[in-house]
Parts: sequence; structure tokens; C-alpha cells
Amino acid sequence: MTFRPGVRGLDRRAFLGLTGAVGVGAAVTACGGPIVTKNGSGTSSTIKPPDFSGVKPASKITFWTDNPGSSQQVTQQIIDKFTAQTKIQVELVTAGSNYDQIAQKFQTARVGGGVPDLIVLSDVWWFRYYLQGSIIPLDTALTAAGIDPDDYVPTFFNDYRYGGHQWAVPWARSTPLFYYNKNHWRTAGLPDRAPMTWEEFSEWAPRLQSVTGRTGAQHAFEYTSSVNTPAWVDQSMLWGEGAALSAADSFKLTIDAPEVVSVFQRIQDNIRVHKWAIMAGSNEANDFSAGAASATWGSTGSSVGIQKTATFEIGVGFLPGGSKVRQPVCPTGGAGLGIAAQSSPAKQLAAAKFIAYLTNAENTVTFGEATGYLPVRTKVDTAALRKANPLVGTPLEQLARTRSQDWARVFIPGADTAMTQSITQICNSGADVHKTLTQLQETVQGLYTRQVEPKIS
Repeated sequence: MTFRPGVRGLDRRAFLGLTGAVGVGAAVTACGGPIVTKNGSGTSSTIKPPDFSGVKPASKITFWTDNPGSSQQVTQQIIDKFTAQTKIQVELVTAGSNYDQIAQKFQTARVGGGVPDLIVLSDVWWFRYYLQGSIIPLDTALTAAGIDPDDYVPTFFNDYRYGGHQWAVPWARSTPLFYYNKNHWRTAGLPDRAPMTWEEFSEWAPRLQSVTGRTGAQHAFEYTSSVNTPAWVDQSMLWGEGAALSAADSFKLTIDAPEVVSVFQRIQDNIRVHKWAIMAGSNEANDFSAGAASATWGSTGSSVGIQKTATFEIGVGFLPGGSKVRQPVCPTGGAGLGIAAQSSPAKQLAAAKFIAYLTNAENTVTFGEATGYLPVRTKVDTAALRKANPLVGTPLEQLARTRSQDWARVFIPGADTAMTQSITQICNSGADVHKTLTQLQETVQGLYTRQVEPKIS
């Protein structure tokens, strides 16, 4: 069976160049980074992809990653097979525990030396590297490596397109899912499915909470922890109510809009008034696996780990809709692969060949089986993947119901961190919702004014 999603992702690369990165403004200027304009045109048309004519791939490259989805072992297995076939050695380096740490280390290496040849980057972080001029356009590299762009899932591949060039290739891509404990569901007498809407779950939650003595659960639901990225999934609840963190395809912030305040007030009430929900302390997936919560939401990249550690039957479903919008309310996430500009042509070519192998039809399934991430190629047999991971069918189907994230979160440096702090105050400290979101609006507006607006003309 060939996997072909029904819809293409929105082509939002035309405006990614509008944003900068925390602490990289000086570096962009010093390195002669792309000049960007309000319509995202900039000087991309003058960028010339490397010429690999006559270039022979290097015998060794370095790959920096955070091993998304506990993927170090399976990635190393793929590397070993690649080396056996091509004689190209790939040094796998754990350069951080998350994308932020890798970005900081990469920034330091660009100045002090020791940059990797290949680097993992998130779908909402790659433009930081682009603005620095620290990754190459991959057009000629993909051709030299024999990669057919049309063979990738369009919604993933197009995320890294800007100014007529391709800047990364999708690798460990995901969507959030609604996870539920089927044992708790049965005890509470609920239908064996995820709720269609949050209104429906709010009716179910007291029933789940009322049987905690029999299920051992402490709460009916756990929201994303403060150490993860709560604003990523919280957007789905906003979208369901026709709200957003910023106006569509715009930097016009709407963080303190009445509809947004209403959603976060509901979240706070579920935690502090109704007391059937909680914001996870460290990792909602681990708490759910331990049976401490009847339900949670989390990345598909957590599905394999949850299945390995949970002692109960797991159910999954699409993210619930809201009272105004049922679908699409699901954001995508995950990581891609970029090639360093400071690397030599020979190493860049070797890196491209490794990308081709790492993300080919066979290995994208192998990677998905081990981690829970979704296949990034279209021509794959999902039957094997579904057999290895019974939960994967749901996110594959949910791909057609995804939407691009709000500019306020993903295109303004530092905004997501500020949002996490505010959401944590609302959930854990009982902070006044309207006042907190008004202050957050001012903070994010300041970040935009200082770090984004000066870079656009």
C-alpha cells in the first residue's frame, strides 16, 4: 500500500524569512545573511546552490542530533548499514537534549570552529539557521544524491521551502495525539474512542474522576508540562473556538483577545476549580504511562515509549475539536535535516547521500517503527508500520487535518518561552488569566518590535 496524504501543507515559506533568532542578530549581519522583506522575497534569488560537478563524497562526516524519540540506537543501526554500503562513515554526535541546546551549540561552533556537516533542526527552527547563512540550499545536493523531492510527503517537505530553494529535508516528523487509558474508560462506562470535542470530554471527565479509587488515576487529564512546549498543543483548543495567538498569516497579535482568555480560563478552571485536570510536572507521557492520568495529549513520537512502559491498553484519537471548529485543529511538529554551509563540498555531498539513505522508503518505516514518528516518504508500505505500531494509523489519517501554527509562536524569537512561562503561571499558580495574557501580549509585542520588525523593510 502506498501512503499518499490527501492534502498538501500550506506553503508558508514565503514569509519565514521575516523572523530572526534569539541572539543571532549580530551574527546574521556579520555573516552577510539574507536580507528579508515584508513579503519574504529578500535576496534568495541571488543565492547559488553549491556546484557538485566533479566532487567526490568525503569518506567521513559528522551528524549532530538530539536523538528525537529516543532514536539513537535505530539511527546508529541505519548508519552502520549505510557505511557498509557506501564506505562513508557517519559520526553520530548527541549535541543536546533538545533543539534549543543544539542551536546554541551550533551557534558557538560557527564562531569557534568544529561545526557538524549534518544537523537536525525543527520545522520551526530551520529559518534561524537560514538567516545566519549557516545552512546551504539543498537543490543541487538533492540532485547529486539522487533524491526525488516528489517522493516526500508534501506537507512535510514544503515546510523547508523558501525563496525558490529547499533548505532541509523532513526526518522525524510528528503530530500530537489524544491518548487515553482504555481500562479507565471501561470503568467509567465511556465509549471506546477519543472525545469528538472538548465539551464532550468535559462531560466525561467527572465520570473518570469519580472512579479514581478503582482506576488508581489521580486526574482525568494532564495538560502539557511546563518543561515541554504547552503552547504547541494548546493552539488546538484555541483553533477549536475560532481563536488564535495571532491573526491568520499575520504578526497582528491576538493573545489577549476575549476568545483566547476564555480558553485559558477554562483550562485553569479544569485544574483549580473542577480539579479533574493537572499540568504535568515534567513529562505528561510518563505520567500517563504510569496510570496517573486517564488521558493526555502528546507527540506521536511518544507513542512507542508509551506502549513499551504502559501496563494497560492504550487508545488514541484525533485531537478534539471545539464548539466552533471541529477540524482542522491539529498542528504538526518534529525535525528535519540541514547541511552546514561551512562544511566542505565533499562533506556536503556525503551528507546529502546520507540524507537520501536515512530517509528512504525502507528506513523511514524502520525509524517510525522504533520511535513512533511518521513516514516522510509517500511510497512506503504502511501495512508493516501499522503492524509494528497499531497506533500509527490514527496520526497517518490525522495528517489531512493539520494546519500551520500561529506566527506569534513560531516566528517571533523568544515568544514560545514567554508563552510557556505565562501558561505555567495560569495553570500552576492560579494567576489572573486576563491580566497574565495581557502582559504576555505586551512581552511578545516587544520581542517582535525589537527582534523582527528591524529586519523587515
